[in-house]
Amino acid sequence: MAIETGTLTADGQSASSGQLVRAIDWKGAFWVASGVPALVLFSIGGIAGTAGKLAFVVWTVSMIMGFLQSFTYAEIAGLFPNKSGGASIYGATAWLRYSKLIAPLSVWCNWFAWSPVLSLGCAIAAGYILNAVAPIPVFTDKSPEVVSWLADPTHAGKVAADAITAVTTLHTPAIQAFNAYSVAIPGLGTLNFNSSFFIGALLMLIVFAIQHRGILGTASAQKYIGLLVIIPMLIVGIVPLFNGGFHAANVAGPYLPGVGDNVGWTMFLGAMFIAAWSTYGFETAVCYTSEFRNPKTDTFKAIFYSGLLCLLLYILVPFTFQGVLGVDGMKDPGIVAGTGVADAMANMVAGGNLIIKEIFVGLMILALVLAIMTAMAGSSRTLYQGSVDGWLPRYLSYTNSHGAPTRAMWTDLVFNLFLLAIASDSAGYFFILAVSNVGYIIFNFLNLNAGWMHRVDSGHIERPYRAPSWLIGLNTILAFVNALFMGAGAKVWGYSNALWVGFGFAALIIPVFAFRHYVQDKGHFPAGALEDIGLTGQDLGVRKAGVLPYLALLLGLVIVLVSNWFFQLPA
Repeated sequence: MAIETGTLTADGQSASSGQLVRAIDWKGAFWVASGVPALVLFSIGGIAGTAGKLAFVVWTVSMIMGFLQSFTYAEIAGLFPNKSGGASIYGATAWLRYSKLIAPLSVWCNWFAWSPVLSLGCAIAAGYILNAVAPIPVFTDKSPEVVSWLADPTHAGKVAADAITAVTTLHTPAIQAFNAYSVAIPGLGTLNFNSSFFIGALLMLIVFAIQHRGILGTASAQKYIGLLVIIPMLIVGIVPLFNGGFHAANVAGPYLPGVGDNVGWTMFLGAMFIAAWSTYGFETAVCYTSEFRNPKTDTFKAIFYSGLLCLLLYILVPFTFQGVLGVDGMKDPGIVAGTGVADAMANMVAGGNLIIKEIFVGLMILALVLAIMTAMAGSSRTLYQGSVDGWLPRYLSYTNSHGAPTRAMWTDLVFNLFLLAIASDSAGYFFILAVSNVGYIIFNFLNLNAGWMHRVDSGHIERPYRAPSWLIGLNTILAFVNALFMGAGAKVWGYSNALWVGFGFAALIIPVFAFRHYVQDKGHFPAGALEDIGLTGQDLGVRKAGVLPYLALLLGLVIVLVSNWFFQLPA
């Protein structure tokens, strides 16, 4: 059914309950989406290790692509002032005429792309908290403990590296080493119920409690957290350019070793693939259309200004990081895992001052919490609207008296507790990142094509914002470029089967949708689900685009499969 707006009270809430409420303007959505820039810190080390000196180029090109693509999303979002859930919801309706299955596929893939931010962010934040309360001591070959260990006759023939490993294990605090239970799952990795898991679970519950109050409370909280995160990121991006810490040689060629050969291109495309998960993410700013007081103007402003913020930070921060640390410095295990980023930022700004370091640790935890809040707010609304429109199970369409989709939020939380148990080591971390990004690229491919499909099939519908036609065309081409990134690059991260696991998870929508549509709804969509584009009842409209959508799907699949076969990992 269409979402009712209700009567707004003085605090922006609706007089009626059980539905989303029009409580914010574009600035509120901007602050809810302000957690997206922090995603650069999730994979800045991993991309440096993959793309070499081209790392900052990867971030720049990927961010420009994301900004261009957002104009398609801004246009199709304006068609649906009464829907929430983001671009996947708005684009899915374009595919509904051509296949009942493709529409929920887009929504499902968008959800499982965004939702893992909760588990990945909590895993890194838990690492920071553990290192703050119980740091693991660092030993060198000169440390008395190492010297003593080597002097022990029972360790004859051992070298300093063996001693450092043994002594570090011996002196690791119990809370760092704690692991209540582990279980291996073939094809997915190992579940570890360790200290990081329990701390991360607690952080998720705190974020849940904040968002339980609805979108107005969420936006208010994120405004202040966002300022505490964005300003230091700007400082880190700017100060080293003037304090002598930036070295131009670190961002100058030569770039990839063997650039131009198959393996070199594979690594570069793998970096472009994983960067998209972060740089495209500000499209979440249009997840809240049905919660805008004035959706006709707020929708475009929300995504445009969020895009400008990301354009600045995603280009500036990786460029400065690389200029100061160099590729080798960015490949430090702590930066790759995320838990060493605060130290690096403190060194870049204040030469490792201990007080500044502790401040940056606190700010990093806030940045991660901000990203987690953004992800839970957006992904839960995708689940909610997917349920309202008849694509996902009915129970997800419930909201509490504050207009928060709490059942969808609980679903997010339970799913991410499972992922959190996998994300306890770097291989599992990047595996989850790669699998979720397979879903994200599928969603982007479908929605960039939805731009021209809506033009063909719903050209008569009023658009508060209309993107230039040439840009709609360019973004359609970028959809196929993204397919290339996925086919060639998914194998680079964690496990070589990430692409196929991602496809398998995407296929889970088939039984989920079949249950809702054919069992719960007896083959009918909820009344009013498509009324924003002039369709009533079960009329899905005329397929004016003919076979073109099917040809687009076929070409996209061919690009993925051929690129996956052609591009190869190092032997």
